[in-house]
Amino acid sequence: MERLVFYVLVFGVLVKAQHCPGRCICQTISPTLTLLCAKTGLLFVPPSIDRKTVELRLTDNFITAVRQKDFLNMTSLVHLTLSRNTISQIAPHAFVGLKALRALHMDGNRLTVINSDQLQGLINLRHLILGNNQIHHIELSSFDEFVSTIEDLDLSYNNLRTLPWEAIARMTNINTLTLDHNLIDHICVGTFTLLTKLVRLDMTSNRLQTLPPDTLFQQAQVPSDPKASSSSKLTVSFGGNPLHCNCELLWLRRLTREDDLETCASPELLMDRYFWSIQEEEFICEPPLITKHQVTKSYVMEGQGVTLKCKAMGDPDPTIHWRFPDGKLVHNNSRTILYDNGTLDILITTLKDSGAFNCVASNAAGIATAAVEVNMIPLPLFINNTGHMREADPGLSDITTSTKSGSNDTKPQNKRVVVENLTANSAVIHWPSERHIPGIRMYQIQYNSTLCVLAVYDDGITSLTATRVVGCVQFHTGTEAGQCRFIPSQFLGGTMIIIIGGIIVASVLVFIIILMIRYKAYGGGGAAKAKAQGDAGVNVHSQTNGSRPGHSGSKQEERPESPGGKDCKALVLLKMEEINTLAVTHLIPVSVLTHMKHDTANLVSCLLRCCLKMH
Repeated sequence: MERLVFYVLVFGVLVKAQHCPGRCICQTISPTLTLLCAKTGLLFVPPSIDRKTVELRLTDNFITAVRQKDFLNMTSLVHLTLSRNTISQIAPHAFVGLKALRALHMDGNRLTVINSDQLQGLINLRHLILGNNQIHHIELSSFDEFVSTIEDLDLSYNNLRTLPWEAIARMTNINTLTLDHNLIDHICVGTFTLLTKLVRLDMTSNRLQTLPPDTLFQQAQVPSDPKASSSSKLTVSFGGNPLHCNCELLWLRRLTREDDLETCASPELLMDRYFWSIQEEEFICEPPLITKHQVTKSYVMEGQGVTLKCKAMGDPDPTIHWRFPDGKLVHNNSRTILYDNGTLDILITTLKDSGAFNCVASNAAGIATAAVEVNMIPLPLFINNTGHMREADPGLSDITTSTKSGSNDTKPQNKRVVVENLTANSAVIHWPSERHIPGIRMYQIQYNSTLCVLAVYDDGITSLTATRVVGCVQFHTGTEAGQCRFIPSQFLGGTMIIIIGGIIVASVLVFIIILMIRYKAYGGGGAAKAKAQGDAGVNVHSQTNGSRPGHSGSKQEERPESPGGKDCKALVLLKMEEINTLAVTHLIPVSVLTHMKHDTANLVSCLLRCCLKMH
């Protein structure tokens, strides 16, 4: 019998071992099953994990992501540890089936963002440890699944600048809130008011300059009676923050605590001093002082926009708001825009804006006010005091009638507006006076294929400038007469181009003719001279240069010949023998040719006359 029991136990252990992944330790302590896979070099969650596991520890491995199938159907899992891995991604709805999970440890990983769908399904979570990651953003609804059950939340050593404070303010069962070593620079007012079960709040080494007072922090006060129970005492720590020590932090100075390690970063007189070493009288504030208050333009036409500016200084920095001339507080709406720097933009002014706007700067030390005067210029008021006015349809409000509207909508309005004396550039428009509309200040004409007349008036109910359509009409202007044109002017440019071109061509031709004549003249003269020297029996004598017949050729060559004679010979020898005969008969004197040497035009004329006489 004992052997049978032993065999059954061994068989049970072997069956259980089949569900234990390699290199992991499975501890079966009825009725729970614990699986330990620490430092086993895992790259992912083993798929062979028993789905009935109650505690699963996968610390100090190399798991990079949590997949949807990793913990599927593990409805009995209560404690899950994934610390000190390299997890950077969590698949959406990866923990949906873990309704019994109480503790989730994912510290020491590489998470950067916590989305709202990554922690869904953890409706009974009590401990969430996400410290030592690289988280810089947490969506507002990420903690909504367990906001009423969470008891321990650790977000330390991350890169958080802000938190979902609204969700944290609803964690009424939280005991420990660890937010140290982040980049948090602001805490919303009233965040900790309802956290009555909070025992430890750690916000050391952040970027907080001021802390909003909260009634919960009174629990951090050390009781005067040392025998009194301190089980519910709150421990708060704000050391390592660049706190600005003024009257707003006086409440923290008045708390008598065992771990009072906060120091001042400003003002300069209190820098690097511990809170406990500073007297309460030194935590002071400066009332606001308005340094600038002005308006962009003192006189504003009704309906136009205007900008009012106000700046103030103080300690702490004052907040600025504005009041209308009637004392009402200015709020952001479609007509007015109030900026954080104290600037007020009024997009559409009304007559009620005329007067003094008050700039109000306030902080913990007091209030300062300054008036900015705005003078409104009303639009002209048109009142028709003529005879009886027939009752008419008041028309539409603020929006003109579209050209695509039906004929039933436009016919009544077409009768109210009349267009006469149409020309190409002008038209005379008539419309009735809208006496039944009180406070009409002007009429506005809009034209875009359809001409509409609008009445602009002061709406006494909303204090805004309203418009109402008086009527619309469609018309077409006359055709513009053609302009008279001076016909010759159309061709003046072409004619001048032709004339100038002709002059240029003629000049080029004349120049070419002159060059050809000069070339032939000098070429013919050289040939005639060579021929005359080769003929020993022929002597040419000129009567104008004083030579005598009968002299030898050598004597004539020794006597220098005048330049005029050379030019004359060069000119006359153009026609070979005929031109030589012309030179012999002395038709052209040498003196004339000498004078014409430097005048090309006269030389050409002389040549032509010689030719005429020769023929």
